[in-house]
Amino acid sequence: MTDLHSSTSRAATPVGPTWIDRWRAILGALTVVTDERGVEDELLRAMTAGGPGGVDRPRVVAFVNAHAMNSAVTDAGFADAVAQADWVLRDGSGMRMLMDRLGRAPGLNLNGTDLIPRIVARHAGRRILVLGTRDPQLSVAAARIRDELAPGAVVEALDGFQAPEAYLALARAFAPDLVVLGMGMPKQEQVAQQLRRALAHPCVIVCGGAILDFLGGGATRAPAWMRRLGIEWLYRLAREPRRLFKRYVLGNPLFLARARRYAAATAVPRSSA
Repeated sequence: MTDLHSSTSRAATPVGPTWIDRWRAILGALTVVTDERGVEDELLRAMTAGGPGGVDRPRVVAFVNAHAMNSAVTDAGFADAVAQADWVLRDGSGMRMLMDRLGRAPGLNLNGTDLIPRIVARHAGRRILVLGTRDPQLSVAAARIRDELAPGAVVEALDGFQAPEAYLALARAFAPDLVVLGMGMPKQEQVAQQLRRALAHPCVIVCGGAILDFLGGGATRAPAWMRRLGIEWLYRLAREPRRLFKRYVLGNPLFLARARRYAAATAVPRSSA
C-alpha cells in the first residue's frame, strides 16, 4: 500500500504549542511508500515539474529523521515548516523505531541522499536551481548535476550563507523547475516555504540537507553494508565526531526517550469490557 497524500489532498496540519503537538503534526503529514514500484511510478512521477501526473504549482519535499524530530521539540517554526511540506518522508532507523512503537507501518526508508539524485534525474534538460553549501563543493555539485545526473539541465547555483531575500530574488528571475536546498536544518525548511509562497510557476523544492556536500565531494557515504543496517549515522560520527557528537551521541538517546513518552501520551485508552 502506498500513501502519497500531499497538500493537494489534505488540509494543512496545525502545529500546536507543545512538542507532542508538533510531533503529531509531522507524523500526520508523513508520506508512506511501501514498495519500490510506488517510489518510481507514483512518488517520483508526482515530484516532477510539469508533465502528466507532475506538480502544477510549487511543492515542497522534506525529510524527517531523529535529529529533525528533536529539533521540532524546541523550534515551533521549524516543526510548522516541515509539517506543511507537500511530501514528508521518513529518513533513518530512528523514525522506523518510532513508527513501530506507534503501531504504524513505517514504509520504505526514503533518505534524501539516495532519493534526491533520482528526483534530479527526472529534470534532465530542465532548469535546476542549487542553493547551499559553499565552493568548491557547490561548483562541483552543480557540474555533476548538469553533466551526469540531469544531462542538458541549465543549472544556477548560490551558496547557503545568504539572506532568504537573495534566494527569492534569484528564484523569481531564474524560474527553476527544480530547487535543491542544501543549507541544513532549520534554514532550508524555512526557505523552502518562502519559495513556495513566492513562486507562481510549477516547480519542486527539495530540502536536501548534506546532499550538495555528497555530490560535491565534501562528504562521503558509508559502506553499503552500514547503510543496509541503518547505521550510516555511526560512519558520519566517526568522520566528524566534534560536529556530530551532540546530534548523535546525545541526540539519539534523547529521541528514543521522547519516542517512548510520545507513544505513551498518544496511546488510545482501551475501552472496558
